[in-house]
Amino acid sequence: MARVSIELDARWVRIVQSPLYWIVTALQGVSITFAPLILYWSGQGKFYPSWQWIVVPACFAAILLVGFFYVLLGNAVAGELRKKGTAA
Repeated sequence: MARVSIELDARWVRIVQSPLYWIVTALQGVSITFAPLILYWSGQGKFYPSWQWIVVPACFAAILLVGFFYVLLGNAVAGELRKKGTAA
């Protein structure tokens, strides 16, 4: 097993150390478990039918926000690993 150190942009360091990271981390569990379940219930009309106009977009936003955040962060890490020539 090799140990690798990478350098990230100051932008990513600020994001990871900011409250935004904690919000995304909290939404991670929601986007994986509850958002798909609530979407399923909303599709059946069992979860607050009068609030579907806000519930469904909020669930999709949580799922996409978390996914895009981690894809962008992973892209920055992978790009730095490739630049240093340490990728397997």
